[in-house]
Amino acid sequence: MNSQIPEDRFPINVSDDTPVIQMPPRLSVLEAVAFEHSYQPLLQQDSSAKRIILNLENTTFIDSSGVGALVRSFKAMDASGVKLILQNVNTPVMGVLSMTNLDRVLTIEHIIPAENAVPRPKAQRSQLPETHPSVRSWIKRFIDVIGSLVGLGITAILFVPIAIAIKLDSPGPIFFEQTRCGWMGKHFTIWKFRSMCNDAEALKNRIDNQASGAFFKNKNDPRVTQVGYFLRRTSLDELPQFWNVLKGEMSLVGTRPPTPNEVEIYKIPEWQRLDVKPGMTGEWQVNGRSRVSNFEDVIRLDLRYQTNWSLRYDIQLILKTIAIVFNRDSGAY
Repeated sequence: MNSQIPEDRFPINVSDDTPVIQMPPRLSVLEAVAFEHSYQPLLQQDSSAKRIILNLENTTFIDSSGVGALVRSFKAMDASGVKLILQNVNTPVMGVLSMTNLDRVLTIEHIIPAENAVPRPKAQRSQLPETHPSVRSWIKRFIDVIGSLVGLGITAILFVPIAIAIKLDSPGPIFFEQTRCGWMGKHFTIWKFRSMCNDAEALKNRIDNQASGAFFKNKNDPRVTQVGYFLRRTSLDELPQFWNVLKGEMSLVGTRPPTPNEVEIYKIPEWQRLDVKPGMTGEWQVNGRSRVSNFEDVIRLDLRYQTNWSLRYDIQLILKTIAIVFNRDSGAY
């Protein structure tokens, strides 16, 4: 992806051997790519600078790509022995940094109070940014709540036989929990019925990854138990995720929730998939499910969902998912 934002949008002043980069009013995908190009030469030069300052006094909007840009710049500068400092952070940007816990990682020297912040359009006056219309849709949230309550009712009915089957099949807990990245990259704990052996995470490095890019797939993964194979084929292992939906960490329909290790190697444009809440189902699940083994295809499907999103589209994807669950040749594993 080529940036259409000129790099002179990031003027650099030097004060006491410390470069100060002036950040633009918005830090979304195009600006984020251009920003990456602007600071990299500072790390390649034979410079005595020990710090680089980002002046965010004019920045009042940041999306997931902007978050990715800050994360990547912090890691690149840290690897070069340069300290990254954020100055004059406006309240909306500070809200995002706090939500994603980046305020605990990045050095922030000055926060501009809300009453002194740069005026913003009315549509952007909320504390957190509206990165996508689906994030602010109360109807979508209403459907999520109703759907999750129904789903949790079904989970309660099936819990006992599933729990007994899991315990009889292999030692270990009934539930599997894992850290995933949600909206804007915020970490949350996802829940599933355990479908693998108890030490599956420790054995992961011994399993061949049949997928390409920033996610892991293996069609004949030996870590999957006999009961787990059935749970995956029927998608029953996903039922506990209705709890994540009820809590607002996920949606019934959205993008695939990645692990932090996957996000760790994302390039800036790939962070766009975190502009919406992750979903129990979505484009990639109804278009081949586990047969989708190329990360570029996952990105394409996730961005297609964001482009085509509507409440009607969500309902269509839910109905398609239900049909696929009862299809023995759905390709889930």
